[in-house]
Amino acid sequence: MRTRLKDLAEQAGVSTATVSRVLNGKAGVSSQTRKSVLAALDVLGYDRPEKLRTRSEGLVGLIVPELTNPVFPALAQSIENSLAERGFTPLLCTQSPGGTTEDEYVEMLIEHGVDGIVFVSGRHADTSASDDRYQRLRSRGLPIVLVNGFAEGVDAPAVSVDDTVAVELAWRHLVSLGHERIGLAIGPDRYIPARRKLAAFTAALRRRDPGADVAEHVVTTLFTVEGGQAAGGELIDSGHTAIICASDLMALGAIRAARSRGLAVPEDVSVVGFDDSPLIAFTDPPLSTVRQPVTGMGEAAVSALVSEISGTRVPRTELLFHPELIVRGSTGVARPYAERRSGAVSSA
Repeated sequence: MRTRLKDLAEQAGVSTATVSRVLNGKAGVSSQTRKSVLAALDVLGYDRPEKLRTRSEGLVGLIVPELTNPVFPALAQSIENSLAERGFTPLLCTQSPGGTTEDEYVEMLIEHGVDGIVFVSGRHADTSASDDRYQRLRSRGLPIVLVNGFAEGVDAPAVSVDDTVAVELAWRHLVSLGHERIGLAIGPDRYIPARRKLAAFTAALRRRDPGADVAEHVVTTLFTVEGGQAAGGELIDSGHTAIICASDLMALGAIRAARSRGLAVPEDVSVVGFDDSPLIAFTDPPLSTVRQPVTGMGEAAVSALVSEISGTRVPRTELLFHPELIVRGSTGVARPYAERRSGAVSSA
């Protein structure tokens, strides 16, 4: 037991006496310290003593898209942590092409008696989908929260990253580096975040060149590495020295497209991603990106849902979170297109 207490204390960053107080359920320990000790128990693989197991306040459904894009697991983790801090048990539902649909998950969650549901980048973000599914849930009195995709008219709180600011941050950064031909690699325009990013890009382009043909600088594809590679290749071939991508995965694809043409990043082409997904700082080169404030968004979504569950109505206006530009190694000073091409040929 002495070794166990010592290991737990080292992991939690507290004294063995504090660990002992937590394990024995004694008073005089802050909630943050208690949380650190419980986390140490989990990390080191110890079962929590029966007296430390709290009774769940209720079940909350969490529906997220496929997990191949690492920003979705990050959002799910943030939301689950916030739910656990408030005593709720999350039921995570992940979608995949050809698998269980959002509507099917909703029915299963209702059967399990959930107290509310958080939807992350779900059908509410798709302008081609009907909002009736959410209206039906609200008519049953079930609290819901929508994340990243404001559905006007749906009686529910909404939490989103500010896509307009995200594009403006990336655009200004690239312009400051001397880039004049900046392209946008974006996903299907039926999605609200994609539409907002496209609108912001169009506004920035028109401020610089009122007569610009926006279509010449935008490629619509999928939010995947392959989609980014296809879009990046097309933009590079049309003379763009910098590319703003709608996701980090697309940005990695754009870098792949540049390298397949004998070009270097950032010496020949600068690339900016979006999300700041986990581990993205360790790519080659480390990716410059616009960070979604995942932790804050998750906490806000849970706070709104818990308030709704407790009977306190939350304002229906969309809560927009300001993103942050993270400059790393995938962006650099602009190099003339002709020089880039001659350099690629000579290196080949």
